[in-house]
Amino acid sequence: LDLVPEMLAAHPGMPVIVLSAQNTLATAVRATEQGAFEYLPKPFDLEELCRAVADGLRSRVARIEGGGRVSGRGAIPVAPAVDAALPAGGLARGAVHEMLEADPGAAAGFAALMLARAGGPVLWIAPDPDAWPPGLVALGLSPADLVLVRAVGEDALWALEEALRCPAIAGAVAVCPALALTASRRLQLAAEAGGGLGLVLRPDAEAVPPTASLTRWRVQARPGAAGPRHALADPVWRLDLLKSRGGRPGAWDVTLRPD
Repeated sequence: LDLVPEMLAAHPGMPVIVLSAQNTLATAVRATEQGAFEYLPKPFDLEELCRAVADGLRSRVARIEGGGRVSGRGAIPVAPAVDAALPAGGLARGAVHEMLEADPGAAAGFAALMLARAGGPVLWIAPDPDAWPPGLVALGLSPADLVLVRAVGEDALWALEEALRCPAIAGAVAVCPALALTASRRLQLAAEAGGGLGLVLRPDAEAVPPTASLTRWRVQARPGAAGPRHALADPVWRLDLLKSRGGRPGAWDVTLRPD
């Protein structure tokens, strides 16, 4: 696994597939953190290996056709301190980012803010999408740019994949109870092809299986600072960056203040 960063440094953008006899979660997590495109524990069948190679080639072609960048627009800013820890200088477009819901309301608010900053039409995919327009406006997301999609499980992942493939969509979020490695790889390929922002909201857990997402966050609410009497305090979120391919983990308390 220590060779993966060296291979990526020598051949930037080359998909690296790790084949290992160590079929453990810790090894899989370390492989993805080192930048591996795919991790296949032994024994594996030839069809599985061929699928991983094909996915790697598609990803490489998408990056070449995009000149190394899937989208001509820059990364989406989070906060100065957070952006400094991310390789793209913000939340990268053309990629999938996971958000673990330590506090579902805070995670949904953070996702809405990132979609608003993506600038353009966005999709919110959930079993029961109940976005509250006044709350979205406070986060900068216009209801006119929002399309609500009711979908569950595999249907939600399919809807997210199709949305991410469309270059006219600035971003999309799906609420999913689980995300398998193969499904996450398909989502990542779709995001690279379309250039939009892909977000997946998942329940929080101590042990989360590895995925192909570019980053993984844990989002929870923090008490807001006291304001004028009878006024609502500005929302404060605790952002834990658990995984960042090519970046470094960190934790920040961020406050959303109206412009």
